[in-house]
Amino acid sequence: MSFIFFRTVTVISAMAIASMLHAADARYPVRQVQKIDIIEPSGGSSWEDKNWLDCNDVILTEEDVRYALQHMRKISEKHYFGEYMERTGCSGGASVKFKSGKIIVMGIEPTGRINLFEANKKLDPIGVPGSFYDCQPCNKRKMDLLQDALDRATERRLKELKRQGRRPP
Repeated sequence: MSFIFFRTVTVISAMAIASMLHAADARYPVRQVQKIDIIEPSGGSSWEDKNWLDCNDVILTEEDVRYALQHMRKISEKHYFGEYMERTGCSGGASVKFKSGKIIVMGIEPTGRINLFEANKKLDPIGVPGSFYDCQPCNKRKMDLLQDALDRATERRLKELKRQGRRPP
């Protein structure tokens, strides 16, 4: 009997620890959001190749920002910039004002890479250093949109090859 009790307590404790590891950042609760402004719906990077993926095909929405706040997990700067982290370069930007008066500015990629800093009313960074996050559920959620964008880019490449006569009609 005590073995079963001990095992049950151990399983419940493990589940509680796992849920804490996967809890969103408590400093930025989505239920306290007062206003979301999309600053940049989609921004390319210097290495964006519009023949591969046009960032204008991937637009950040308020719904995306709320979803990210619910599911983002803090990661180290080293992991954020690590070679195995998925990147698209198609980052959208948003400012989020909370009921407490706190303001954050977020850069969110469709892959779930998120950088964030606390800001003043002019959206200038304040003394708190920026943070880095990963949002695996965001990645899964945006994959359909990304796939659609990649399909459109593939169609553009194929049309260009056909126009150049490098691909049979």
